Amino acid sequence: MVNKETLFREMSHALVEFEVQKVAELAENALKQNIPAYETITEGLIPGMNEVSKLYEEEEYFLPEVLMCSDAFNAGLDVVNPYLDKSSLEKPIKMVIGVVEGDTHDIGKNLVRILAGASGFEVHDLGRDVPLDRFIDKAEELDCDMICMSTLMTTTMDGMKTVIDRLIERNIRSKYKVLIGGGPISQTFCDKIGADLYANDASSAVRKAKDLMGRA
Repeated sequence: MVNKETLFREMSHALVEFEVQKVAELAENALKQNIPAYETITEGLIPGMNEVSKLYEEEEYFLPEVLMCSDAFNAGLDVVNPYLDKSSLEKPIKMVIGVVEGDTHDIGKNLVRILAGASGFEVHDLGRDVPLDRFIDKAEELDCDMICMSTLMTTTMDGMKTVIDRLIERNIRSKYKVLIGGGPISQTFCDKIGADLYANDASSAVRKAKDLMGRA
């Protein structure tokens, strides 16, 4: 029987190497050793996804690799999730995410969704070509903490400002942290439209969102 530090290290490594079955087996071993499910997630699964984020940021991994690692993460999560003491968990940060109206480019958005979900966020994906009011209506309906918008087109980026303006008009701007990103977006644009956060890639988006919400 391996000690839990070794088990967690093997779990993180297996996750990074896309070994779905091995991650699930190691999660089962953790349960057999009476290791708390929450500890298995925070010390075994999440460090693995953090390494995946780093590899993506360094352009060693790309979307296909991230998706395979996400499958491994979810395989481990499925094993331990029924044994979680829900009282030990922090209230998850809720976000709506989508590509703004007029744009159908969603690879970057999908990657943020995957990494955010694997990092403990409760992510509600609105898809692509999302009507601007839908960001607000869905955030209100789901009692979210963050609104995340992306676009790869200069012709649609002003839609982000429209969403923020409408939040102000409805006197609910202070309820939400607004995160924006995408090819033509910059920190200058973020500051200009009054968004809370700009990120130029998926891993930094998740890292900055965690910092902003005090979950670093």
